[in-house]
Amino acid sequence: MHRDATCIPADETLDRAAQVMRNLDVGALPICNEDRLIGMLTDRDIVVRCIAEGHDPSRVRAGDLAQGTPRWVDVDTDVSDVLELMEAHQIKRVPVIDKKNGKRLVGMICESDLARNLGDEQLAKFIAAISVPH
Repeated sequence: MHRDATCIPADETLDRAAQVMRNLDVGALPICNEDRLIGMLTDRDIVVRCIAEGHDPSRVRAGDLAQGTPRWVDVDTDVSDVLELMEAHQIKRVPVIDKKNGKRLVGMICESDLARNLGDEQLAKFIAAISVPH
């Protein structure tokens, strides 16, 4: 897990979110109101759901792209359960929440974290599972 994930406020513009992603060298940011997770924003979201649709990223807010209930795991979640969640929903990044501490966002788990901590066979199974369209 990467600790201290940087949130983008729901009212922040997408051009600013893209700058934060560039500066942090990440492809996704949690969208938060204060420390509460309300969604995830990816670089692909900015391109496909904003720019490709002809919208101005300096006028569209991160919260405008937050849809549905974000998937997350608790700090105490076993790695097998994390993998199961990510595979079932074909997600490459998952926020980590500390339910005991007011449901605060405390980090992110991404593919590179898994690559460093899983065996080759388990990692190959995970990559295959999140890469195949449903």
